[in-house]
Amino acid sequence: MAPAAGTVIGTGDVLDIAIWEAPPAVLFGATAPGASIGNSLAQSAGIPQQVVGEDGTVTIPFVGTVMVRGRTPQDVGRMIVARLAGRAHSPQAIVRLAQNDSRAMTVMGEVGATRRLPLTPRGERLLDVLAAAGGSRQPVAKTTIQLTRGSRTAAMPLDAIVRDPAQNVTVQAGDIVTAIFQPYSFIALGAVGQNAEVPFEGGGISLAQALGRVGGLRDDRANVRGVFVFRLEHPEALPQDIVATARRTADGLVPVVYRIDLGQGASLFAAQDFAIRDKDVLYVSNAPIADLQKFLSIVSSAAFSVTGINNALP
Repeated sequence: MAPAAGTVIGTGDVLDIAIWEAPPAVLFGATAPGASIGNSLAQSAGIPQQVVGEDGTVTIPFVGTVMVRGRTPQDVGRMIVARLAGRAHSPQAIVRLAQNDSRAMTVMGEVGATRRLPLTPRGERLLDVLAAAGGSRQPVAKTTIQLTRGSRTAAMPLDAIVRDPAQNVTVQAGDIVTAIFQPYSFIALGAVGQNAEVPFEGGGISLAQALGRVGGLRDDRANVRGVFVFRLEHPEALPQDIVATARRTADGLVPVVYRIDLGQGASLFAAQDFAIRDKDVLYVSNAPIADLQKFLSIVSSAAFSVTGINNALP
């Protein structure tokens, strides 16, 4: 079984090493008050803290150079005792990982304090490292947690991680955890109360909620049968017959237009189940009568202008 995270020594780690031997041998000199092995006082030596070099080794008096990288502190202690056999009397050694720089991860973004945190054998999880960094500075419902591991990145709303313990995964050395405030948004255009880019929470919103946030459909212009959502969709989310002939973007996404007819009562329930995604474009078309009214308004304005010019002529 692999050693627990935080117990394996790596380059840059700092080790505390203490060595004891039983009398009458005095290889390490001073007596540790109160320390005993069996029924006799033990001689002890506190080795200065050792930084693991780029070659993965440390140097210990009377022991020499020891390869410690990739080993646990207990393994190193046993190696030291083995090398002291025949030189020290009943030697014993304790090795402690004083500073675990080789197995650390980074927390940044909307947290109390950006930190580089060493991992311990306990196995820290996402919520543990967020708490150690001071927690999220933004409301839980509006925060998304992004985990970068190597070349892969995944993101999930913070409230989803809190609700589902299975998503509170164990972090690993080199991970980067970023807390992001409201990273998602959609664009509303056309015959709605407000044309704007609208941010929304990591937990997501429905089409009905999106329409509500932009003031709903305009009574004087909107075509209730012409509500559209423009989206760059992942191919696996579409039927294969559509994917086979569809054009794709440079990122391999398929441009898709979803249409909903709000003139039908059942469509209002569908709008509550249809989830708006990041970078969606919500468009509500004008009703045909609105286009006619706009045309008549233009003609009317032109007629008044002509009349005004004619009246100004002698």
